[in-house]
Amino acid sequence: MARVLDLHRKWMKEPKYRKANDALEEEFVLASALIDARNRAGLTQQELALRMGTTQPVVARLESGRVRPSMRTLERLAEATGSRLLISFEPREGKRPQA
Repeated sequence: MARVLDLHRKWMKEPKYRKANDALEEEFVLASALIDARNRAGLTQQELALRMGTTQPVVARLESGRVRPSMRTLERLAEATGSRLLISFEPREGKRPQA
């Protein structure tokens, strides 16, 4: 049986797959950051949900990247994990701002 990582590497050679994967990069980065904050705080999804005043399924959806959290949700998550929320804008490689 093929491993997912092996399939991903194979499919990344296909332009359509690569384009779709690249389009999701920002969502993957945000989801990963949310999971990292929870893990650094030593919390389960249930414990984080209680601290945020929400439910475990909501935390699971946030960590899956299927939803885009509001600023208020990100602030609550930062507070619940003892983190500081930082948002930055970085130039994309090879992209110039449009006039």
